[in-house]
Amino acid sequence: MTSLTVILAMIPAAVGAGAGADINAPLAVAVIGGMISSTLLTLVVVPAVYSLVEGRRERKQAAIGT
Repeated sequence: MTSLTVILAMIPAAVGAGAGADINAPLAVAVIGGMISSTLLTLVVVPAVYSLVEGRRERKQAAIGT
């Protein structure tokens, strides 16, 4: 929810509304891109990799145990 708030708050700066928009727009786009990528990384990629590693570990334990 915090990430979404930051992304939505940066949209006016990225679009170019307001004073100093020429200077702030590239920074806003970089912040939006960073927030989107880090959010996807922490909410999708890390749990998926953890699940794959745990599944392999459990199969290995089961094979050794039998």
